[in-house]
Parts: sequence; structure tokens; C-alpha cells
Amino acid sequence: MNIREIARRAKVSTATVSRTINRHSSVQPQLAKRVLKVVEEMGYFPNTQARALVSGRSRIFGLIVSEITNPFFPEIVHVFEETALQHNYEILVTSTVHDTARMKTSVRRMLEHRVEGVAVMTFGMEEALLDDLKRRNVPLLFVDVGPARPRVSNIRIDYLHGVRQAVQHLAALRHERIAFITGPLTLKSARARKRGVRPIDERDWDGAGATVACGRESHAGRRQEAFAKLWSVTARPTAILCSNDMTAIGVMRESYEKKITIPGEVSVIGFDNIHLSQYVLPPLTTIEMSQAQLGRLAFQALLSDVRREVPNPKGTEYVLKTNFVLRDSTALNLQKSTS
Repeated sequence: MNIREIARRAKVSTATVSRTINRHSSVQPQLAKRVLKVVEEMGYFPNTQARALVSGRSRIFGLIVSEITNPFFPEIVHVFEETALQHNYEILVTSTVHDTARMKTSVRRMLEHRVEGVAVMTFGMEEALLDDLKRRNVPLLFVDVGPARPRVSNIRIDYLHGVRQAVQHLAALRHERIAFITGPLTLKSARARKRGVRPIDERDWDGAGATVACGRESHAGRRQEAFAKLWSVTARPTAILCSNDMTAIGVMRESYEKKITIPGEVSVIGFDNIHLSQYVLPPLTTIEMSQAQLGRLAFQALLSDVRREVPNPKGTEYVLKTNFVLRDSTALNLQKSTS
């Protein structure tokens, strides 16, 4: 079964079949319906690689994430793919697991499949690894680290908005000794979240040495080390703000092991609002960075660049605002209220 046989059975030209399969609006609805009926009856599947060679367009976007097993990423992938299907695009997903060699392999795969654009959501991989994509003028999308250059889009996360809401909430609950557990400061995303905390003057974030850099968030040993440091100071924190929900959930686990009650003895706030955060006990108060919005925005940014005939000289910036989500892991500081 090929395009000529489809055309013969539908009694149309091969050009009409091609335009119908590629969803061109120039085909009359009655003819398109006839062609699609034959396509469905005969179980025809077009050769997308051959079609890409002829048209010069693959209708494939690449999506590179850090860890597909990290609960933060699956919804991004899901929404990105759903949005792509709505626009008749396919996606090629790859996970780097923070490995530079794997990142290079991912980029090579993207080029082999003639992707039209790539969303890079690795939160820390070096831009130098993407030189091949840049040289080929492939539209790129970054989060927070996009360089100001043509065909590069950048989604800037407004960390400050959600962090300010969280700190004001803790201040209203009479918390003064507030710790911030950050990710490794070699990551630009971790430095950005820490900068989001610094300008807020409601409370002294360095009180009693409470601000802690805890290394890679997925590393349980580092998390335990950070928590132990917090609990070793004389003036222990009464609230802990974490750089992501998985770290916050880890802190809750460490608290459970040490028989420290949440939120009775210490309030905990996460960051990201992953689905899991509402099911832990107690349900986690967190700062939402909507993965659904991030996925949709990433796809739309790439699509806009593909369709734009004249690229913006300094690229395009988009803003994603964070918001505070109140649940049950924060409470009134009883130490303060009874003193």
C-alpha cells in the first residue's frame, strides 16, 4: 500500500492524497473525507522520514529532561506531548540523568531525526553541549539560562512571587528562625531560587547558621547531612523552606525518624507542587511552579520560533509565575506564642 494506490482507489491525484495526509486546508472537505476513508480502510501509514526529506520539515520537537523518574518531569512531558498532538507534531524525549556524555548522545539523536526545535529542561546542563544545535539554527528553549540570541527562547521563573508569599505566611505564623535548604549552588536553578529568597527582609535567613546548601537533592545522604546541620545549632529553626518538594518530603521523613512532629515542632514548605505533595502526611504546603503551564509554554515557544520568518535578534523571553499553595505542613509557632 502506497500513496499511488490510495490515489487510485479514492479517484484523486497523488498530490491531493499528499495534501490530505499533511492536513493542508487547500483540500476540499469532500475529497479529504474520501481520501481519509480509503486510508483508514487500507490501514495506510505514511513514511514520516520520507515525507520530511521531501518537505524539509520533520514536524518533530525534541524534549530533553534531567531525570524522567523525577516526579517533577512526567507532567511536563505529558502536557508537551498532548499539545504537540493537537498541532500534528511528534516529540522525541530523552533523559540525561545529569550525564554530559548522555547529553551529547541526546543531541546527536535530535539531529539525526531532523528535529525542528528542542526544549532543554535539564536545570543545569552546560549550554556548550548544544553547540551543534545552535550551528544548525535549530530553535531552542531553555528555563532560566537561555542566552540572548536569535531562535533561543527562555522561560524565566518568577521565584520571588511564590517565595514572598511563603515567607509572609511563615511570618504571620510567628516564625523567625527559618531555614532554607537549597540544591547544589553549581546549578543555575538553585542559585536563582536562593536569589529569590535573599531580597526578602521579613526575617533573617542566616540566623543561627540556618541557611544550608545540601548538594544534589536526590542524594539521601546529603539531605540527611543538611537536616543534621540544622538540628545541631543551638537556636533550631522552627520552619524549613526547601528548594523542591522531594527535598521537603525527605525532610519530613528525617523528622519522622527523629520523632520531630510536623507541623507541631517545625513547619515545612516545599517547592514545585508535584502531585505527590498533596498525598504525603501531613499534606505538604508548597510553592507551585506549574509543570502543566511549563510544558504548554515550552511547546508554544518552539512553535512560535518555527513559524517566525524573521527571528528576534535577542531571542524571546516568557515568564512563569510561582504561587503559594497552603496545606497542612505549616502551623503557628508555639515556641514564639508562649514565650
